[in-house]
Amino acid sequence: MQQHHLLTRFEPQTDRFQKLPGKDQARVKAALISMERDPFRGDIKRLKGQSTAWRRRVGNYRIIYDLYFEQRFIVVSGILRRSSTTY
Repeated sequence: MQQHHLLTRFEPQTDRFQKLPGKDQARVKAALISMERDPFRGDIKRLKGQSTAWRRRVGNYRIIYDLYFEQRFIVVSGILRRSSTTY
């Protein structure tokens, strides 16, 4: 299997990552590392109406990101806790 190794960049509002409980923070961090290797693996879904926007489900959290595959770049714009009002 080909390894992609993309660069991941966090937007400023993702400082919420530091406030996650330790166990959840570890799961989200593992997902982010996995995304750098293969951005199409895991529970992902393209967001409607946006060509580069995706979300990845990690337990009760959603990683919202833009994927620029040709440029080998991922921009994480949010890490949200899933609730009845998340979407």
